[in-house]
Amino acid sequence: MARRGALAWVLAVLAVAWLHVLSLAQLAHMLPGLASSASAPDTRAFTTRTVRIDNAAPQAATTGFAPPPAATRTQKAPSRTVPQAAAPPGITQTEAAIAATESGPGLTPALPEPTALAPGPAPSTEAEAPQPAAGAATASASSSSSASAPAAASAASPPSPGKGGSAPPVYDYLVPGSTRLKYEVSGRVKGFGYHVSGELLWLHDGKTYDARLEISHFLLGSRVQSSKGTIAATGLEPLRFGDKVRSEVAAHFERAKGKVSFSANTPDVALLPLAQDQLSIFVQLAAMWGGNATRFVPGMQLPFQAVGPRSAEDWVFVVGPTERLKVEGRDLVAVKLLRERSADYDVRVELWLAPALDYLPARIRLTQSNGDEVDMLWRSTEKP
Repeated sequence: MARRGALAWVLAVLAVAWLHVLSLAQLAHMLPGLASSASAPDTRAFTTRTVRIDNAAPQAATTGFAPPPAATRTQKAPSRTVPQAAAPPGITQTEAAIAATESGPGLTPALPEPTALAPGPAPSTEAEAPQPAAGAATASASSSSSASAPAAASAASPPSPGKGGSAPPVYDYLVPGSTRLKYEVSGRVKGFGYHVSGELLWLHDGKTYDARLEISHFLLGSRVQSSKGTIAATGLEPLRFGDKVRSEVAAHFERAKGKVSFSANTPDVALLPLAQDQLSIFVQLAAMWGGNATRFVPGMQLPFQAVGPRSAEDWVFVVGPTERLKVEGRDLVAVKLLRERSADYDVRVELWLAPALDYLPARIRLTQSNGDEVDMLWRSTEKP
């Protein structure tokens, strides 16, 4: 009887381990692109300062997307505790700061002083701290022919920017400073629930960036997706997106040739304006909100070419309402974005951008058509 009991215990342990393996393997398809990683730590210099990129609407209308200029540092702005670009749609500036004033030190990562990347030849000598009035003026200028900003912003957008000769939209950006965000990850795979830990590491030196999203389990190791690229007048410009499951698969942005190639030998695709990979897109959205949050109103559509490890897809995010997330019993203000599935096997993406996190994701929820789900909820912020 003792031998049978021991055998039953071993079989139970093996069954639990198999379910965890299945869960982590499924995450590689849902995030998509999480992979085992033993990469060496980044030894280059990085900065915790934000990078401001101003593209005035009148100038953008005539110049379009010119090659990015060299980075220019301007006078340092005073340190801040929460982003002050503007209150998210639907709430006041005071409400946007609730996470800083009521939630305690765990929800108020101190923001660094910004570094400016100016598109014009003559950089400003004034501090680049964003102001709500300036953001509102930029939003008004970009839609001066409309009777109201919300009506113009909610108009239907093309499936992908730059398709069919259409001019891509022009945004201002405030690229977040280098940081490390910790997440609690839960979900379901084939009816079974799981809980693991996650981390988003964001590093940049003002000109280039590295992003790394890791989901790990103490028994089975970790899975990672990575993005490397440059910071330009159009925000983030990815150069390589990596996905390592058993062997690495990667997408390469060949900008001189105007295409994206894949190491998996899948067909090349044309590289469209504002293209992102399926990790950099989260930071690009944060930079767009940081640059001018008042421009984005509920119902507005934001199209992207989203490049994965083997192909590219059209992702259209719809701006939703401002919500309050519960993080360990505390409220965290965040703006919700939704990307619905456009095909049977697409992933539904829900994203919550939090002002208190420099508009980096406070929550990411990915759902497949079969009900499998990954839900990442921010828990803490650490130094990179």
